[in-house]
Amino acid sequence: MAVISYREALRAAMRDELNRDENVVIMGEEVAQFNGAYKVTEGLLKEFGPKRIVDTPISEAGFIGLGIGASMLGIRPVMELMFWSFSYVAFDQIVNNAGNIRYMSGGLINCPIVIRGPANGGTNVGATHSHTPEAILASHPGIKVVCPATPYDAKGLLKAAIRDNDPVYVMENTILYNDKGEVPDEDYIVPIGVADVKRVGTDLTIVAHGRAVITSLKAAEILEKDHGVSVEVVDLRSIRPLDEETILKSVRKTHRALLVEENKPFCGVDAQVAYLIQSKAFYRCPTSSASSPKRSKYSPNPYPLTFKSDG
Repeated sequence: MAVISYREALRAAMRDELNRDENVVIMGEEVAQFNGAYKVTEGLLKEFGPKRIVDTPISEAGFIGLGIGASMLGIRPVMELMFWSFSYVAFDQIVNNAGNIRYMSGGLINCPIVIRGPANGGTNVGATHSHTPEAILASHPGIKVVCPATPYDAKGLLKAAIRDNDPVYVMENTILYNDKGEVPDEDYIVPIGVADVKRVGTDLTIVAHGRAVITSLKAAEILEKDHGVSVEVVDLRSIRPLDEETILKSVRKTHRALLVEENKPFCGVDAQVAYLIQSKAFYRCPTSSASSPKRSKYSPNPYPLTFKSDG
């Protein structure tokens, strides 16, 4: 067991899969000579060479299309987006092509492409670099979306994504890149579509994904220490497929749910989770203690370049 950063865990996952399968390649803007915009691919060019670690032009639609075509021919490309905000430039490729290939070929052709990169706000990079499109992408069929919150999950989910035969989109977070945690030395994967109870509790269920999980765990500690409230924290890990049973099992136990998401308040992942709870768990809770799900509130406005100080 080693203690490594979220960034190092992602790199270790790619190194493992590059060694395990000669068909795995890494492609994206500055992933080779510059070691990636956030240094996630640092050292991989030297280790595996320019045929497997490939710098691409600044054309998301172009290189995502390249990756889709390669995946249809047996390659397993891992494509890095400098920001998921730039995915909209390649939306036709990401959704219309990658997501529909299996369906439109009658199951004859797979598209085992992985697209990964940061998707978060709060880093003073402006509105055009701060999108969190996991809910948008998860609404389309044929696509899997994962959001790791810890180094353990980052490595395990990325390895599972690379081995998957369908498109998997990995939403990372720049604020988490330096976070450290325990990661096993032996080979492992985190199954896609399986949530994780990060903290056991009895009074309240918090459902979150990505960096919101870390925030929720800190809040849970404060609630128990200062107010005696026992909080259970469910980390979705996968947005699609969504692990409904883990969510429902927790809510049926605590009878209360708080949904926390780093996203805009309209049509987010929380809305889907709230619908799930209302439709499948709400009326099965004891009437005296049942409470409808509450959602955290984020601004509906574009992210500013800087945030106004309260001081």
